[in-house]
Amino acid sequence: MKKALIFLSILIAIPAIGGSRNVDITKMGAKEGPGRDNAAAIQKAVDMVSEAGGGTVMVPAGDFYTGPVELKSGVELHLKMGARILGVTDTTAYERAHRITNGRRSEFSALIYAYGQKDIAITGLGTIDGQGGDPAFRTKRDPGNRPMILFFDECTNVVISDIRLENSAHWVQRYLDCEYVRVSGVKVRSHCNYNNDGIDIDSKDVLVTNCIFDCEDDAICLKSNSDKFCENVTVTNCVAASNCNAIKLGTASLTGFRNISISNIAVRHATEDNIRHWSTKLEGITAPITVISGIALEMVDGGIAENITISNVSMRDVQTPIFIRLARREESKFPEGSRLRGITISGVTAFSESWMSSSITGVPGLYVEDVYLSDIDITAPGGGTLEMIQKEVPESEKKYPENRCLGQTLPASGFYIRHANNVYMSNVRFHFRKPDVRPLIVTDDCKNVVLP
Repeated sequence: MKKALIFLSILIAIPAIGGSRNVDITKMGAKEGPGRDNAAAIQKAVDMVSEAGGGTVMVPAGDFYTGPVELKSGVELHLKMGARILGVTDTTAYERAHRITNGRRSEFSALIYAYGQKDIAITGLGTIDGQGGDPAFRTKRDPGNRPMILFFDECTNVVISDIRLENSAHWVQRYLDCEYVRVSGVKVRSHCNYNNDGIDIDSKDVLVTNCIFDCEDDAICLKSNSDKFCENVTVTNCVAASNCNAIKLGTASLTGFRNISISNIAVRHATEDNIRHWSTKLEGITAPITVISGIALEMVDGGIAENITISNVSMRDVQTPIFIRLARREESKFPEGSRLRGITISGVTAFSESWMSSSITGVPGLYVEDVYLSDIDITAPGGGTLEMIQKEVPESEKKYPENRCLGQTLPASGFYIRHANNVYMSNVRFHFRKPDVRPLIVTDDCKNVVLP
């Protein structure tokens, strides 16, 4: 925890922008109202400020429609109160936002993007609306020419503060291979399309604080999709409302995660459910709108995850409070193989709404290790039967890692633990709204499990 506090103070002290030039986008020809594409005017302002050594591009109150805009080094895009940037719904306009590397076109694009830039920021009390629910973006293909709202790739010193991000066609915001990222006071609301993650982090030295995520897909999602570790990430004092997972590491886990600290999170169901409708698809769901897992740690692509600390999480409306999964969807590139170890979870209060209890599972020959659970209080619906105890739990080594990959019921009412070593529980309590005949904790192929 001392390391996390030191890291926090360093990030807060980092200046975002070095220049002092200010340009209002209307001075460059941007005009309010639909039927326009102000991308050329906004890009002209960004380029001018960047070339002058840095400064601020200001968006005044009003609705400004635009195609994709590339943020450049030294530029702060500031949205005044009442300002709205709305993405155009012509999918061909986003072609120029795809990064070209060695002649290959990236599959991802965004309304506002930056590649290889430094000292960039988006600030203010305005809104960026991706208009992602438009019929032009309605496809299940991932990403299927569905742009994100924000995408920053290989950027250094990125600050996003206080803005609202709404209605993305894909992930709301993604930070890939960046260093020194600060996201604070951001409000996300996106329920208009598939894959509406609240925030996706695949970077190092990141601080996310005082944010509200209300989204269709995973709320706070750390990924490892490149050859670099996602590491030194602190997320604190946030609300995570989701129809999928609230706090998630994975599924993308090619290289891995190190030194992750997540604390003071309030987990709730999303305010809308336009796609999932879990209570109509899964047995034993006892609430109309639910979060899949409050905490989901998923290592399935051969990477390494270690030194993960999660504390002070209040969750309700969840199917599964804690889901920890190590599997073999992909082979590991590391000589020692994939690992998931050094996990500390404490101070959790959870109200669950399904028979899919918490679990810690590896697969044969691949063990989750060194898990410490303390001060955890879980209230569950109960109603477990003898049949659930006797039901075989599949290994599902290659299956997509979600709580239901082990079945829609588990033989334990509290924790199911399989293929795991060195699991320590202290002050872990369970309560049930109905009688449940299943044992509180079931272990299988485990060594050194210390129960409460």
